[in-house]
Amino acid sequence: MISCFVILSNKIKTMERISFRDVPAGLVESVTGVQRYIDNCGLDHRLLELLRFRVSQINSCAYCLDMHYKEAIHAGEEPLRLISVSAWRETPYYSPAEQAVLAFAEKLTHMPEEEHSDDIHEELSRYFSKAEIANITAAIITINMWNRLVRSFGTTPGKYKVKEVALN
Repeated sequence: MISCFVILSNKIKTMERISFRDVPAGLVESVTGVQRYIDNCGLDHRLLELLRFRVSQINSCAYCLDMHYKEAIHAGEEPLRLISVSAWRETPYYSPAEQAVLAFAEKLTHMPEEEHSDDIHEELSRYFSKAEIANITAAIITINMWNRLVRSFGTTPGKYKVKEVALN
């Protein structure tokens, strides 16, 4: 059961909006198909989880923050780097490649009107091939889509458990 919480007079009330059981199978299959592609495209899983966590922060998606924090830790990420990723420009512990991905993720998530990303693409191309940049772009678009679906549906945060699957 997917639900969200509304605080009314110091009481928490569970309110389900849309259960994933009620979503057309084709929608879920399409989104998870793209997700599977990204998960297996060869990009570093720690980098993917770092960008997913950052985008989920920007979008205030509590369920996705819970999920990607746990997935990142499982992939070997350091808690300190996740806790401070919203201030990545002020810290010494993100590589130049990670900084380029985080800047790109922020730009695509905010999608400023009439602003081009040529400068960010130039920076990304120092560390990634065009195919990798395309996959990073797809990863950013996909986490934004998941954030919006989950927030709209009212998925309850805090209960996500990492599945023990082999990462390719």
